[in-house]
Amino acid sequence: MPGSVYKVIELVGTSAESWEDAALSALKTAAASLEDLRIAEVVKQDIRIEENEIVEYRVKMKVSFKYHSELAD
Repeated sequence: MPGSVYKVIELVGTSAESWEDAALSALKTAAASLEDLRIAEVVKQDIRIEENEIVEYRVKMKVSFKYHSELAD
């Protein structure tokens, strides 16, 4: 039996509240159009600053999901 194959994509999520909310936002959006999300790895966190205040948290992440060959064109 062959092993599973996974595709890895990069996402950036944003939030005015926290890095956790930024990651959750990206994952929820991806889950709306992708099936079988498996692993998410945060590779970078940063913030956007305006007038010496944090206005946005940003998370760059790699997300894998199972590739289903029967669904491929």
